Amino acid sequence: MNDSSFLILFIALTALMAVVPFLLRKYHIPNVISLLVVGMLIGSNGLLGFDLVAVLSKWLSFLGTPGEEAQTAANTAAQFNTFVDSLGSLGLMFLMALAGMEADFRLIRSARKAVAMLSVLTFIVPAVAGYWIYRYFCPDDLSGKVLYASLFASHSVGIVFPVIRELKLSHTRFGAAVLISTVITDISSIILLAVSVQLFRQSQNISHMVGRGTLSIFDHMDTNILGNSFVPVFLLIVLVYLAVMIFLSHNFGTWVMSTFKLSDDIVITILLFMILTTVIVGELFGINLVVGSFIAGLGLSRVVRERDHLLFKRFESIGYGFLIPFLFISIGMKTDFNAFFQMNNLVIVLMTVTGLIISKVGSGFVAMKLSGYSHKASLAAGLMTVPQLSATLAAAAIGKDAGILDDRFFNAIIILSIITTLPIPSLVRAVLNYGRNEFVELDDFQVPNVVKDDELL
Repeated sequence: MNDSSFLILFIALTALMAVVPFLLRKYHIPNVISLLVVGMLIGSNGLLGFDLVAVLSKWLSFLGTPGEEAQTAANTAAQFNTFVDSLGSLGLMFLMALAGMEADFRLIRSARKAVAMLSVLTFIVPAVAGYWIYRYFCPDDLSGKVLYASLFASHSVGIVFPVIRELKLSHTRFGAAVLISTVITDISSIILLAVSVQLFRQSQNISHMVGRGTLSIFDHMDTNILGNSFVPVFLLIVLVYLAVMIFLSHNFGTWVMSTFKLSDDIVITILLFMILTTVIVGELFGINLVVGSFIAGLGLSRVVRERDHLLFKRFESIGYGFLIPFLFISIGMKTDFNAFFQMNNLVIVLMTVTGLIISKVGSGFVAMKLSGYSHKASLAAGLMTVPQLSATLAAAAIGKDAGILDDRFFNAIIILSIITTLPIPSLVRAVLNYGRNEFVELDDFQVPNVVKDDELL
């Protein structure tokens, strides 16, 4: 890809990323939704069906080799889309690392009941709903039923944390309960996903995963040698990984800060290295980068805050000012609106969407009410568990590549992601802001000392 072509494409994208959220701000549209809309508008299968990257690449093909304009345009578009997707992955890693740094687990003592109730109910109830919905259509497909249960059980930290942060609830009992329980359910859903893949392999006598594009050792070995012990072995690996990486990241970070007199720039580089290392180690054992980056941020939380709060603000500004927006852009660009026009199995779509929303909102509401929260807080918590974004789409893609999910259920998950992602942040914001004084008094909220959005841009 020609440097000039890349620069022009990048300028066009960043201009849209700046202008569209600014225009939608007057309508109180959250930045997360604005960035998703930008991605959907320019994606090849998006709202307008207009592939902006491809069109601009075609216009810029004169910068390439004469006589090969068509190939130059195709290569430019493909490479730029890969670049945006890679930045989106880094944005997800930054988002989860920052979530770990802001997750104050000391608040678990005051919110432990809410964390426990939310983690258990918003995992089990939706998982059971997903299991029975899939069973209604495919009663004999055990691996598919378990996979659909894992999709229903997962939450979207990528949506939950920005909403919590924007409303300044990160350091409150309510925010801690929602965020920590979200991470716990995501870890549990990843384990359930691994179980479903293993069940499918055993039922089909497949030694290796069909789509071998990962670092996981389980995708490059014959896991049948573990037999029925795969699930407890994998669970043990996850627990050991969580404990060891939190311990190592915290202690290594403390040693670096106390031993070396480094500038903030070098410290940020070291933090990035530690986070990436934690993520890579997790990927080797089949643990999603969502979990790995959160664990790294959690281990580094006290290290960063004890050194200098300005350091955390600078680290935060890199994420929210540059990388994290590309996460939502890339998700929007990959959203396939053609799925709306392929409703050959409308019943599957309707049951999937209604089943997930009812099970998520209902279980979240009941969990928070049993923990002593108000109706508004309980409803908001239930709504926060509804969005199904990156983790759900990634798990569905794994299921499709492995041959577990067919196109009917995969398209249903895509539609589910679109329907649950777009309106929920605005709805949660409206619920929490309505009668906010009463809400604050009931739940003993405290505004954390975090950098404001305007200070990051």
